[in-house]
Amino acid sequence: MTVRAYATSTSCVQGASLGFVLDRPAPVVVTDATDDRVVFEGCASAPRWELDIPTGWRSSLYRARFGPEEPWPFGLPGSAPCPDNEVHFVVRQAVPSSPVLVSVPFTTWQAYNRAGEPGQSIYWTESPTRAARVTFDRPGGGPPPERWEEGLMRWLRRGGYDVAYCSNLDLDDGLDLHSDLDLHSDLDLHGGLGLHGGLGLLSRHRLLIVNGHDEYWSLGMRDAVEEFVRRGGNVAFFSGNTCWWQIRLEDGGRTMVCHRDAVTDPMTAADPRQTTVEWSAAPVNRPENALTGVSFRAGAGAWGPHMPRMLEESYTTRFAAHWVFEGTGLTDGDKFGEGCLGYETDAAEFAEVGGVPRATGGDGTPPSFVILATADLRHWSAYGQGGMATMGVFTSGLGTVFTAATVNWGNGLHDPVVDRITRNVIDRLSATADGGRWDVIGPPADLRALAVLGRTLYAVSADGTLLARELCGQNLPWRPVGPAEGVRGLAVPREAAGGLAVGLYGVTHDGRLLHHDEPGWREVGPAPESAVGLAVADCTFWVATSSGELWRQPFGSGGWEPAGSSGGAVALGGMNGRLFALDSEGRLLTRLPPPVRDDPEWESRAEAVPGTTFTAHAGLVIAAGRGTPLRWRHI
Repeated sequence: MTVRAYATSTSCVQGASLGFVLDRPAPVVVTDATDDRVVFEGCASAPRWELDIPTGWRSSLYRARFGPEEPWPFGLPGSAPCPDNEVHFVVRQAVPSSPVLVSVPFTTWQAYNRAGEPGQSIYWTESPTRAARVTFDRPGGGPPPERWEEGLMRWLRRGGYDVAYCSNLDLDDGLDLHSDLDLHSDLDLHGGLGLHGGLGLLSRHRLLIVNGHDEYWSLGMRDAVEEFVRRGGNVAFFSGNTCWWQIRLEDGGRTMVCHRDAVTDPMTAADPRQTTVEWSAAPVNRPENALTGVSFRAGAGAWGPHMPRMLEESYTTRFAAHWVFEGTGLTDGDKFGEGCLGYETDAAEFAEVGGVPRATGGDGTPPSFVILATADLRHWSAYGQGGMATMGVFTSGLGTVFTAATVNWGNGLHDPVVDRITRNVIDRLSATADGGRWDVIGPPADLRALAVLGRTLYAVSADGTLLARELCGQNLPWRPVGPAEGVRGLAVPREAAGGLAVGLYGVTHDGRLLHHDEPGWREVGPAPESAVGLAVADCTFWVATSSGELWRQPFGSGGWEPAGSSGGAVALGGMNGRLFALDSEGRLLTRLPPPVRDDPEWESRAEAVPGTTFTAHAGLVIAAGRGTPLRWRHI
């Protein structure tokens, strides 16, 4: 007969002990589930047995097997579940130090535990016999037969990555699960005193990896992860159907509540924020897109006997020049990752703009979301749910979030492209923050001037055409607006003053100051000849000339005055009352606007600008040049 066992916690810190409950004594073998290494063999007493965790055990997911090995083949949902004599648990780092933290989705495993048995599982929505609350104090609750999480965990071990593990319950800021962590003496990644709860744990790492099928999230889990990102932490969602249901954790985290119905959940009246319905549904109304960038609402699923169809599908590359694809050799339109899509995917609503996808934001996806790859899975409507898959990346506060948007990503790592993308994401997002990276946001174009008006980035091409596109991280194409012959610099005032309206202004090489009025330009007055750049700072126009001079004209004044040296500028810009210049050696220079007849020194920002023209706007520097992609970076 099978030994029935469970652990008293889903995780335990190094150097502590973990309790197990058994229905009878049995031999026990404990292995590291990421590489099958045996770490303990002995005998377990009943009804309770304590396993002392040595301090030398590495942080990982472990499997304790009580009694003989039982068959547990890979299979479809509901077939050959994790045997009742196997108990999975995480060993956490006593002093969190690894740059990467991998979360194990115990809540989703428990939600599917005993699926199909009346009153035993909170799965699935249409089942009238589903449970509204289940306990962790029971056998089962291990990985599903598809082993969605296993591929990535084994890959991380083989690759030698320095990672720590946690149960996803450990991320809940409302649970006091971390009193055994040595947090009080450590500074968090933001230089403050040690934090507690899920945010306290997260703050000791640079990157959180959410892996496989992590469908059930509590309010405390979500709040902690979103705040972690805002403060500068990063998240990689190598997962799909992520954060679909809100749950509540009660009894110290040993009971999981999910009514899936606002009518029957008493919390609807007491605290609607915690009602256990889909995160996007009323009365919660908090789409998971804000956390992940995507949602299963627009995604796809192939279930039951149709699940093998996921092995036929591939992603299509939509932004091959992005850093996520570095070293893959992909070009836009190439297919990759056959078999990694499924059995459920997430997506963001988007519109095609000149053949490039742009997230609409109408579903709650952040405006900074950049679509990297897409898969059209609308034909899956006959197999479960038709929709899309959308791989992407976005920023929130100081942090970055990547999403692979598919449950099966980790089992596609045998594909060299999937392998390289995963390495690119982990290597970049787990590294010490580096604000000096220039990220590609558009294809190469021969441009001679740039400026931003509202959310529109304007440029003048080498053939004298005024171009425009949205200022965003997506690789959108330029669209022609009209002629701009002779224009060598562009600038936009922050506010109207001196009779001049806010708008797009240009300066020509032959000495004219222009204001762009649809559909063309209107001359405002004369300007210094041989201009190479135009800027606005302190309600003043500034012009740099090819002879190295800097000229100024306050708004509403009658003429131009010399203002010293341009620092050898080949392009000029202004932001927040400060002047910026790009010199012929590619250095970014800056200084405050000089008074008349004074010539203070330009200061170098000590970073090379990848191009021959630039503009500065809202804390960003945007650069371009002949044969050079459009790029930006924070200043």
